[in-house]
Amino acid sequence: MLSEKSRPLIEATLPLVRSRLGAITPNFYGRMFAAHPELLDGLFSRANQNNGKQQQALAGSIAGFAAALMANPDTIPEHLLSRLANKHTSLGITEDQYGIVYKYLFEAIAEELADVITAEIAEAWAEVYWLMANALIKIEKGLYARQANDSTWMPWTVVEKNPAGTDCMTFVLEPADATPVTVARPGQFVSVRVTLPDGLRQCRQYSLSADVESTTRRVFTTKFDGGGEVSPVLHRDVQPGDVLELSNPYGDVTLDDGEEPVVFATAGIGCTPSASALRSLAANGSDREVMVLHAEKNLEAWALREQMTADVAALDGAKLRLWLEDPTPGFHSGFMTLKGLDLPANASIYVCGPLPFMKSIRNQAIDAGIPATRIHYEVFGPDLWLAGTN
Repeated sequence: MLSEKSRPLIEATLPLVRSRLGAITPNFYGRMFAAHPELLDGLFSRANQNNGKQQQALAGSIAGFAAALMANPDTIPEHLLSRLANKHTSLGITEDQYGIVYKYLFEAIAEELADVITAEIAEAWAEVYWLMANALIKIEKGLYARQANDSTWMPWTVVEKNPAGTDCMTFVLEPADATPVTVARPGQFVSVRVTLPDGLRQCRQYSLSADVESTTRRVFTTKFDGGGEVSPVLHRDVQPGDVLELSNPYGDVTLDDGEEPVVFATAGIGCTPSASALRSLAANGSDREVMVLHAEKNLEAWALREQMTADVAALDGAKLRLWLEDPTPGFHSGFMTLKGLDLPANASIYVCGPLPFMKSIRNQAIDAGIPATRIHYEVFGPDLWLAGTN
């Protein structure tokens, strides 16, 4: 819990710190990478550093955590940290690295707030940082302990590489050694680490798109990102027979085990976690009521069209609604809307796609009477929703 000594200082300085985070976080990353360039090799994303998304996400997590402490000073908001902890564990973040972050983050804070900071203010924000860091360390230890092995990276052999919609590719892999395999949950992701042409290793997280319960296969589907660094290597260079490094499966946005109705609302490549959930429901012969809502530019762009339509057909209680930007007979035109849909009152809704899409669908779901606690979202890349960006 936040101490009574620190609370008024954080409350008084939070607006200022929030307004300066746009300068603090680049300062921090610049300092840290200058002192520890090895952290860019297989841990931090160089592309997300260059486009500013990582800085925005860090700023949002710090400000969001501090604001939550202000609202409930006796409680650590672990629900806000779970998503971050799952991302950390998929990269193999270790407890000692929080000390490195602390050193350079607070050097940056001291420089960017030199006009106002005092020893007492710095001490209060250090308390906030370590409350957040220690809560993450605790969650991450639990996530590591659930795995079937103690490895961060395992070799997997690519056995299939199949085109999947416009600019998308599905990879099917099998274990390349005898490391015990953790059974995933529908909706989880793995980190994939590749070596770039300049020798630097980089990682990205990709949702498993099928066969999540398997101990002999990993299947993920990616969309080519011309501004990225990992997907171009996967799409252009990786071939069947090559070996990739994969993490254990992580992710806190997973299909629950209940019998209540489920609504999947997705757009574009955001269909991948829902596809794995659908495949799991179909494979287990589920009789749950399932509503699949998906939005695409056109039918050809839908990366997992055949898989998802087959699984919907296999489920007696499943219905599919499709929105296409290019008008097509038999389908909704334009952008997805929940208006006019008979959403089950006790349904859980899982949303994934571009951030504006997810915000719109979440608002519409709340307007339709779905409680916020039943609305789950998955963000690809740094979580800019928490950062409060559009």
